[in-house]
Amino acid sequence: MTEDGDAGADGPDHPHGDEPDAEEGLTYSEAGVDIGESEAATAALLDAVGNVVDTEYAGMLEVGDQYLALATDGVGTKLMVAEAIEDYTTIGIDCVAMNVNDLVAAGVEPLAFVDYLAVDEPGETLANEIGQGLADAAEETGIALLGGETAVLPEVVTGFDLAGACVGMADQDAVFPGEAEPGDALVGVRSSGIHSNGLTLAREAATLDHEYTDPFPPDPDRTIGEVLLEPTALYSDLLEPMREHGVRAAAHVTGGGWTNLERMGEHRYEIEDAFDPQPVFEFVQDAGNVSEKEMYRTFNMGTGFVAALPAERADDLAEAVDGRVIGHVEAGSGVSIRDLELGGE
Repeated sequence: MTEDGDAGADGPDHPHGDEPDAEEGLTYSEAGVDIGESEAATAALLDAVGNVVDTEYAGMLEVGDQYLALATDGVGTKLMVAEAIEDYTTIGIDCVAMNVNDLVAAGVEPLAFVDYLAVDEPGETLANEIGQGLADAAEETGIALLGGETAVLPEVVTGFDLAGACVGMADQDAVFPGEAEPGDALVGVRSSGIHSNGLTLAREAATLDHEYTDPFPPDPDRTIGEVLLEPTALYSDLLEPMREHGVRAAAHVTGGGWTNLERMGEHRYEIEDAFDPQPVFEFVQDAGNVSEKEMYRTFNMGTGFVAALPAERADDLAEAVDGRVIGHVEAGSGVSIRDLELGGE
């Protein structure tokens, strides 16, 4: 589990009442999500549960010579953008994507999905639009949508919340080892935009001087809200090519941004040719005066999925998944990208 979408960590649009110092710029922590605290809470929960074959992206149970894998996740405060502009057509896709992509990062084939929708009052339009997004994502990824639960909880939630769980299976020798090695190449795959992470910071920045219904400056034919709601990319089609080309570990770039690469092991990740960020990231950075380092510690910045594998096989994988070689793994610690040093703490 991770933050703002992975574990649903959230905060109101203006949690502190006052605007942050303009010279320092917005940070994810000031907007309401402390990544360090979220990771500590997740670790405490896993310690308490125990007796689980836990990976960085899914819990696994041995069933004969296979693993039964489970991932659970939500959409986070992206829901608040959908509610503000009354457009719920894409967030079902996000809910499926955040779960399916985690299983893929572990090397597991997603099979079936259930959702949990909690509302303060029932609404037909809300349910229909969310359901259509869930169905569209299930069809694209080839998983079975087994239904779920809708709970009316007026004393528990204000508005609504959406989460889900995905189950998958894999032969034990088919899952990724989960550990990169120095000398490995890193192959990246493009994101579709801001995905479902960092929206607490993005919303804070976007609403300082704009409304969600304002035209998006780089593309006035779309509104700011529509651009923020661009659904998370579905990466299920990466699984077989990654297996075929000997991927050792993979990272779904979610909450925590590029520090997610450290989930592939305690090494140094040198990024030399990342994809350029989509215009939404420049808009958020400018609107909130967010530092470059904070952007890369919070958002995917144009690259939504990264795989580590032997260097001699990287070009073939990049061609197979419509990605590219973005860097390599070295001995050491941290992530280096565009003259920024991240992680390694």
